[in-house]
Amino acid sequence: WWPTLLTVALIVAYEVGLAMAERRHPTRVARSSHSQLRQVWFDAVAGQVGAEILAVQTIRNSLMSATMTASTAALGLMGTATLAVPSLHEALVHDVGWGGLLAPRPITELALLSLLFVSLFSSVMAVRYYTHVSFIAGMPADSATKQQWLATGRKYIVKAGRLYSLGLRHLVLVAPVVAGLLHPLAGPIAALLVVGTLLRFDSIEPDVHLKVH
Repeated sequence: WWPTLLTVALIVAYEVGLAMAERRHPTRVARSSHSQLRQVWFDAVAGQVGAEILAVQTIRNSLMSATMTASTAALGLMGTATLAVPSLHEALVHDVGWGGLLAPRPITELALLSLLFVSLFSSVMAVRYYTHVSFIAGMPADSATKQQWLATGRKYIVKAGRLYSLGLRHLVLVAPVVAGLLHPLAGPIAALLVVGTLLRFDSIEPDVHLKVH
């Protein structure tokens, strides 16, 4: 019991802690600072005549990356569902109803399905927003139509980046859960390593802080 619960608890604690840190000190969290960076970049290229192709190409690169993340999560979700649904059904039907889902393996399988689903959904939505932004960025910089859509473009580029970050992070967090399926004790060890590494990359050095409005 305890290795499975510890693995899940570490992942949940990381997500909650990151959300709280971002709320209290947004300039010290990479996700918030990078969101502001994307908005600053969009403002810079949107007003530069002749930079439309560069803007669209840059957004397309991000769109392709989000598409790859979505494809990976979709394949993982389909494979996990194929292997886990029969055992989850068995636990639900034959092992004292809903109480059968409280065993370590069903909890691990549900956690894995949840992480992959969030990764897939977030990445697909990131693709959606990146696609919309590419149309806005591709408009002539000096056109009145583009000026009308600039505010929407700023919002969409920030949303797309945050959703892509969410999808990619949850795909990485799959690793400790998979390790827990191989051996219960491997789960919390892998969770500590993955969470510790993510926390290291989540922080921003003071000299590169961006002012978040």
